[in-house]
Amino acid sequence: MEYAPRPRSGLAWEHSIDIGEGGVDADYRGPVGVILINRSDVDFEVKPGDRIVQLIIERIMTPDVVEVNDLDSTGVGGFGGSTGV
Repeated sequence: MEYAPRPRSGLAWEHSIDIGEGGVDADYRGPVGVILINRSDVDFEVKPGDRIVQLIIERIMTPDVVEVNDLDSTGVGGFGGSTGV
C-alpha cells in the first residue's frame, strides 16, 4: 500500500496553496505532516480543523516477471500506439 497526500483542489484554485511532494510508507506508524507551499502574494492561515490535503490510498502490486528469449511482433512496425494511424 502507498499513502500519498494530494492537494485539495479548492485551496489550489482559490488560494494558490500547494503541497510538497511526498508519500507515507505502508509500515509507518505515527503523525503525518504536510509541507504547504503558498504560491500567492497573500498570507494564508491554517486553522485547527481545516482540511488541507486528501490522502490517497493505493494498492501497489508487483507482478510476476516472465523472461523470454524472443518477443512477438507488434504488427505495427513503428513507434507509438497500435492504431496504425
